[in-house]
Amino acid sequence: MPNPIRSAARAVLESGVELMAACNRARLPKTPNPFVIGIHEPMREELTQQSLAVIGAIPTQLDGRYLKMGANPARPVSAGHNWFLGDGMVHGLAIKDGKALWYRNRWIGSRTAAAALGRPAAPGPRRGRNDTVNTNVVDIGGRAFAIVEAGSFPVELSETLEAQRYNPFDGTLTGSFTGHPHRDPITGETHAIAYDGRVWDAVRHVVVSATGRVVRDVPIPVEHGPCIHDCALTAGFVIVLDLPVTFSMRAVLAGHRFPFRWNQSHRARVGLLPREGRAADVVWCEVEPCFVFHVANAFDDRDGCVVLDVIAYPTMFASANGELDTLGRFERWKLDPSTRSVERRVIDQAAQEFPRIDEQRFGQSYRYAYTVSVPADGNPQLAGATKLYKHDLERGERRVHEFGDYHVPGEFVFVRADGGTHEDEGWLMGLVIDTANETTDFAILDARAFEAPPVATIRLGHRIPPGFHGNWFPSR
Repeated sequence: MPNPIRSAARAVLESGVELMAACNRARLPKTPNPFVIGIHEPMREELTQQSLAVIGAIPTQLDGRYLKMGANPARPVSAGHNWFLGDGMVHGLAIKDGKALWYRNRWIGSRTAAAALGRPAAPGPRRGRNDTVNTNVVDIGGRAFAIVEAGSFPVELSETLEAQRYNPFDGTLTGSFTGHPHRDPITGETHAIAYDGRVWDAVRHVVVSATGRVVRDVPIPVEHGPCIHDCALTAGFVIVLDLPVTFSMRAVLAGHRFPFRWNQSHRARVGLLPREGRAADVVWCEVEPCFVFHVANAFDDRDGCVVLDVIAYPTMFASANGELDTLGRFERWKLDPSTRSVERRVIDQAAQEFPRIDEQRFGQSYRYAYTVSVPADGNPQLAGATKLYKHDLERGERRVHEFGDYHVPGEFVFVRADGGTHEDEGWLMGLVIDTANETTDFAILDARAFEAPPVATIRLGHRIPPGFHGNWFPSR
């Protein structure tokens, strides 16, 4: 049972911290936040569009929905705002029989978003005061869940996105979840490394069964409250990225709403947790200080080592304002459990992000990875980031799809063709923003004819902000 004295003391301490943070927030510079202007300017209304215009031919095998999430503040932001913290908005596009049936965008019905919009919040149990969900949409147990890390319970979404409900996996999730879980294509289980902004000495390995219920929740001791966005799987291990971005009380007290900063005193390490192991079984491998948002894939090598492919940053959030201060490059890490060391090799030096693969190869050896270009100058408006990359990891080659001037692609998802015999036999799909005309295209590429024009483009007459993550939900 909770200790009432400790709980009361913590409540008083948190109230004092919030008061000091609010006072200092009022002193922060009133400069425009780069993630609510220009290409990132939030949408102001919820739309329902049907029978959308299509250029080219949508492959008839594609029958389902593409869903994507992002932060979309429902009211003007104040000083100290951060891109990662805005109200969630889900975008959906339904495809069937070669037609684009509908597009919808809907705010996630958190308390803060609902209050700003003047309507009831979504029903369902909450976990704490902050119920913002804004990062990803995933299929777990045959249902669509909007998710976020470090805080709120997931939100279950109906087929048309009209109905929402906060749902901790039918009451089986007792703590926080993650914004970036991964499904094991062999077992059907979904794995997550979950952290909590209020718990600084542990993270958790959470496993959700193929039917959508939590079947494992194992704590792993850490220090300083590390920010862990992603994880990876192999046949033998779950991979824990314990890297030097951690909770910063200094940032909180200064009035910044995003509480994580680069921490030079936090050792960088990668944990190999046996799939059924406990915290004491983790093999920690030391790595040079760096940060990773996203993993492409991982697998067990024949020599007993583990191969891990990531987008790695030299530092992250090192400035007082918590800005994205360095660029990421595509790297292959080889983790040796016997020496507890990590050997790093650069696959591609170019700035890039959002790696995706054929998800049926997750946790296994693979050949192809797809990433999105990032401006070489780190421009948050993404000017010039008009390319999609296809990496052939066997041949060490990179191919480029160029969308053209003023066309900025987001994360692209690979969808395997039915009966395909090659790893890249399928389609890549994602949103491309036309910054000159303030519109958006949903582009479908043939992954084998990567440089060729899209096989189909669905035209949307408005700009959808870049957002974060999305996935393809095939009809069942």
